[in-house]
Amino acid sequence: MAQILVADDDRAIRTVLSQALARDGHNVRATGTAAQLWQWVEDGQGDLVITDVVMPDGSGLDLLPRIRKQRPGLRIIVMSAQNTLLTAVKATERGAFDYLPKPFDLRELISLVNRAISTPPDGAGQPSGPEEEALPLIGRSPAMQEIYRVLARLMGTDLTVMIYGESGTGKELVARALHNYGKRRNGPFVPVNMAAIPRELIESELFGHEKGAFTGATARFEGRFEQAAGGTLFLDEIGDMPLEAQTRLLRVLQDGTYTTVGGRTPLEADVRIVAATHRDLRQMVRQGLFREDLFYRLNVVPIRLPPLRERSEDIPELTRHFLKLCQAQGLPVKRLTAEAVERLKLYRWPGNVRELENLLHRASALYSQESLGVDVVEAELAEAPSEPNAVPAGESLSAAIERHLRDYFGAHDSGLPAAGLYDRILRELERPLIEVSLAATRGNQLKAAHLLGLNRNTLRKKIKELDIQVSKPVK
Repeated sequence: MAQILVADDDRAIRTVLSQALARDGHNVRATGTAAQLWQWVEDGQGDLVITDVVMPDGSGLDLLPRIRKQRPGLRIIVMSAQNTLLTAVKATERGAFDYLPKPFDLRELISLVNRAISTPPDGAGQPSGPEEEALPLIGRSPAMQEIYRVLARLMGTDLTVMIYGESGTGKELVARALHNYGKRRNGPFVPVNMAAIPRELIESELFGHEKGAFTGATARFEGRFEQAAGGTLFLDEIGDMPLEAQTRLLRVLQDGTYTTVGGRTPLEADVRIVAATHRDLRQMVRQGLFREDLFYRLNVVPIRLPPLRERSEDIPELTRHFLKLCQAQGLPVKRLTAEAVERLKLYRWPGNVRELENLLHRASALYSQESLGVDVVEAELAEAPSEPNAVPAGESLSAAIERHLRDYFGAHDSGLPAAGLYDRILRELERPLIEVSLAATRGNQLKAAHLLGLNRNTLRKKIKELDIQVSKPVK
């Protein structure tokens, strides 16, 4: 049994937490003020603290460094309705064991409490990080909350991160957030778009070359690994990297050193690698287009960015953010009516957040009225290029699959794909079905099994058989 100190200005939350933790066998003391919490901590009470951020007499975030200084081994869980990346990062950097956005799942909180109690204290505080600034990521949807929590846990590490997401979902923004809030924030951030570099120049671009290494090499060239020394190297569209360059990159990740093209002296690869792709790398591995050993070197911590259609509840906040950016750039002040925002939420956004940003910039520039109604939105969406794989309104799942299969058959010159199609289709369908279900349940296998109508043991077996990566909290 542990003594748990709860601080939250909401009486209902204090009551619910006190009752739930007591049922779990813990002794609970609850308060609505930061001052009382600090008094208890100063008196040596409590084995664990659960605190809100905003309280009438102060901030739980501001209290964290004092608690860590006074009692370095005391675990702290921060709760907040201010569900932003900055809140999650500040909580982690100031020494919180974990951050939990409101509203929270009570079972998840109990599990988190027990994990915090059973984890040996590290006795070390966290360095203070960046203060208030423009947020790199916008959105308070459950999907974005999980991303914020994962990112906050990664800030103090040099772990390699693989970011998956459709074009326009903000993969580079996530990479920059990892850098700007992380251990290497004082070093350079060097982005490289692998799809934009000619195949024959990739090795030279990444590793540099010596004078005379090849025709046209009239001087020594500093490659991206060297440019990113002490900082972060962002390998965007890693799925477009040719196999020969993949082999060279793998050696760097294995050995931690590299040589320039035409060079002999090994150089230390003092960089954090963050990679990103819109492709299915697992499928590319199965097709022999991406090295399996490199995949596992890069896929240490996978992060999936949801497309905008999966987090439409974030569209109002994104809309306000982009309209403010338009105003800051000198465009006229604009606002969208409630009906216009609702229409935006119904659109599928094949171009994701980038498409929304472009639409709002265009509307701000082209329309004279300050208030933009649903007619303006309809006109702009009508001009948007059609999504190649857009699902017709009201189309059934069976019809969508049939349409996709016809396109698949049509893509083969002979009209016939390779043999073994039945098992291959079922296998390819099973994987995304399980992956999407796990993503929708935030990795909760029990919930995913219930959603799929499977036994939990059956689901675990399929996860293992299909080699599906289940995102787990980074400790």
